[in-house]
Amino acid sequence: MDDYTLPFWIYLGVLTVFVGGAMKKILASHLSTRLWAFCLPAVLLLALLGFACCIYSAVRSSPPPATLPAHGKAVFITGCDSGFGNAAAKRLDTLGFEVFATVLDLSGDGAKELQRTCSPNLTLLQVDITQPQQVQQALLDTKAKLGLKGLWGLVNNAGVCVNFGDAELSLMSNYRGCMEVNFFGTLTVTKNFLPLLRQSKGRIVTISSPAGDQPFPCLAAYGASKAALNLFINTLRHELEPWGVRVSTILPSSYKTGQSSNHAYWEQQHKNLLQSLPPGLLEEYGEDYVTETKELFQSHACQANTDLSPVVNTIVQALLSPQPQARYFAGPGVGLMYFIHSYCPFSISNRFLQKLFVKKKLMPQALRKQSSFDLNLSLHNNNNNEEKLKR
Repeated sequence: MDDYTLPFWIYLGVLTVFVGGAMKKILASHLSTRLWAFCLPAVLLLALLGFACCIYSAVRSSPPPATLPAHGKAVFITGCDSGFGNAAAKRLDTLGFEVFATVLDLSGDGAKELQRTCSPNLTLLQVDITQPQQVQQALLDTKAKLGLKGLWGLVNNAGVCVNFGDAELSLMSNYRGCMEVNFFGTLTVTKNFLPLLRQSKGRIVTISSPAGDQPFPCLAAYGASKAALNLFINTLRHELEPWGVRVSTILPSSYKTGQSSNHAYWEQQHKNLLQSLPPGLLEEYGEDYVTETKELFQSHACQANTDLSPVVNTIVQALLSPQPQARYFAGPGVGLMYFIHSYCPFSISNRFLQKLFVKKKLMPQALRKQSSFDLNLSLHNNNNNEEKLKR
């Protein structure tokens, strides 16, 4: 059962249990005759929902439609030094795409691997997407090689997550860094390459994150940048529909990419944060509180999935499907997470996120001191009351 169908069946099951329990109580009460007529529409609605579910399941299990041919189509991908971009560039090259892959460092390991393993149809371009001049030069280089042929696909993959910690503890440089790459950088690339995409009636595929839709604890800077990106891409999807350009967003689950498994990276981030925080603020939260957060992020990164194929497969699907979806969930659990976020009460979805991502045990130091003071005060008052009763 795939990640899309599971939440729908869970929803139906919960609804069935709820309605069934309610009907059992009604039939057992003396009001059953009058309430039966009132509840009959609900029973019919449940039956209709079950029928629709069966149809939906049958459609999902039917053979997928034939995909478009990859041969002769050109794709521009950002952020191919490692992770999703590197894996996608290799897969698309194998399928016969003409790939333009951007890297931050042409002499880096990721670029050398692409040069070594891919065909001559792959072109490496050194581009920092936060530098408009480099993006414009990449556009000129791409147009020069394409000639009169348009660009079929743009894969916005480049992104960073440079913060960990509570929103108040996150440095302003982290907020700006995430926005510069994840939002403004992607915006710059997309605007520059849109004329080529409109010419070919092609595709825009953007790798975003559930953190842009849901308030993950300790990811305020990253989540805010992805939220801005999601809104931009969704707006673009409506505006480009008359031009025949299809726009898709991919929402991956947790994967081991970039610096996420680099122990030295986390230690350096932690050191920079401790050195940059105002002494008063650090005292209120406590160094042990900040250290625990760093360790939780490291642990979460170590447990992340190393198999990037679900995301890469989804990129290929979004580029070659005759009817690409507006939103793809890539990886286990993402569909269920969005189901809980969309249909469950806020208190449940909020607690789910807290338990799912960063399971903090320590409270900020100031709150611990306050709790200790309140406890001592309560014990003192109880002792006084006992002495008065003895007298």
